[in-house]
Amino acid sequence: MVRYQDVLAWIKGLQAVFTENRQYLTELDAAIGDADHGINMDRGFSRVAQALEETVSGDVGMILKTVATVLIRTVGGAAGPLYGTFFLRAADACAGKKALEAADIVGMMQAGLDGVMQRGKAAPNDKTMVDALSPGVQRMKQLLAEGAGLQEMLEQGAAAAQQGMKDTIPLQARKGRASYLGERSIGHQDPGATSSYLLLEAMAGFFGNTCQERIGTNSKHVP
Repeated sequence: MVRYQDVLAWIKGLQAVFTENRQYLTELDAAIGDADHGINMDRGFSRVAQALEETVSGDVGMILKTVATVLIRTVGGAAGPLYGTFFLRAADACAGKKALEAADIVGMMQAGLDGVMQRGKAAPNDKTMVDALSPGVQRMKQLLAEGAGLQEMLEQGAAAAQQGMKDTIPLQARKGRASYLGERSIGHQDPGATSSYLLLEAMAGFFGNTCQERIGTNSKHVP
């Protein structure tokens, strides 16, 4: 069981994650994009953290809806609409819930992934955030069906997302700014897939170890 407070801690903890990885994500985006992904994610989740300080609610769906609204309003480029859609769909899946079971977490992640794919018209192997989210969610669904524990489900989901992130390196981009480069986009890790992996990796830390202090352990640079 993941409590309302754990979801709130995860979202607030993402501010530290994206602040820590701001330069790294920006460097990745400089190679195939507009060199602003790290800046945008840092700014967006900093604003999210501020907004949540003023939010009093025991409803997980309301937390996620607040995240979506702030990101759509403050994050530039494609990341704002895409991450905003992810959290808005996740919010719909969790509406009215005070706590989340493992099945609820998988459901909200699947809903978020579906929203991103519909909004961005993206599919696996297009060299986008879908390439991290999709294998991560699929692995979580598989383990849920097998009766695995929450910790294992989250950790292996994050590991699958990390591999998906790395697998974007040899791909040619088919969507977004990177697609304009054609074959020159090959050989670069996708920044959106990287930020999506960070999101899942942080979730594994915050949701999988609900009795520990997690912000410091999750705000780490991706190798």
